[in-house]
Amino acid sequence: MRIALDVMGSDDCPAPDVEGAVLAAREYGDTILLVGEQARIQAELGKHNTSELDLIVKHASEFVTMTDKPGVVGKAKPNSSMHVGMNLVRDGEADAFVTAGNTGAALSIATLFTLRRIPGVKRPALTAIIRIRGNSVIVLDVGANADSRADWLAQFALMGKVYANSALGLANPRVGVLSNGEEEGKGSQLVQDATALLRAADINFIGNVEPKELLRGGADVVVCDGFVGNILLKSLEGGTSMLVDALRDELMKGVLTKVGALLSRPAFRRVRQEIDPFEVGGAPLLGVNGVVIIGHGRSNAKAIKNAIGQARKAVEGGVIESIRTGITDATDADEPASL
Repeated sequence: MRIALDVMGSDDCPAPDVEGAVLAAREYGDTILLVGEQARIQAELGKHNTSELDLIVKHASEFVTMTDKPGVVGKAKPNSSMHVGMNLVRDGEADAFVTAGNTGAALSIATLFTLRRIPGVKRPALTAIIRIRGNSVIVLDVGANADSRADWLAQFALMGKVYANSALGLANPRVGVLSNGEEEGKGSQLVQDATALLRAADINFIGNVEPKELLRGGADVVVCDGFVGNILLKSLEGGTSMLVDALRDELMKGVLTKVGALLSRPAFRRVRQEIDPFEVGGAPLLGVNGVVIIGHGRSNAKAIKNAIGQARKAVEGGVIESIRTGITDATDADEPASL
């Protein structure tokens, strides 16, 4: 497999990006195409033992920063590492593209300038993969479409189902709509309209899902508009961080609690690993004509390696072709029968 990696993506690039690529090449045995400023990449590679690893440098004279405006950077930086990396996928020179860079820019460049949308897809969706007690829940959209329509949510559900099945190995994923109540009829007009469409779709639709049920693993795929999804994701990140800090402060207040914390360290380590987003690495941008995995800007080497692992799963599962087929079948089913 050939995975293109935006080495200029993370906040601390290119060090964690290159190290993550080395770890991935060593673990998976694939070809990793390192896309970015050649001199900086070569300098970082010199810090690692890369013998017998298939690492290829692809020079890009520009790169996208976290402060670049997504609506401008597509045209302003045509030679960015994002452009170059996605064009490698478009031209068949790479099987997937991974970046920990500017999410909005990645969406814009993929949709408007390089890969384009899969035919029939109305809007691409940004996803998040949340780990719940050893399992994964896919949430989409988490930011690409702040204002959505019911038929878009229906397509998000289809694409999420395909990814859960093809990349994560879930045979019949449970699909729900994020709402403020489990009862039918609850939720905004968008939720109610989407529910009507999803009940008629070829998916395992379980109805409305409240946030608490999401966190209990009550669904495998949860759909929502990008505004709600983004708020949910940031609330989970902030809540988790606050809980960890509060627990640490309480455990350090007394001798007995410090001893208890020491004895419980293995359990705390396992919990930390469970909720660590870097264990997932990145999540797919679904709906574009190629595998694109987007990681967090704070990604370390482990996160980059795991993001490449997510890309491998998507390629092995044939996610793009499955979405293409699913969208075509759904579109044909919606067309009126010929006379």
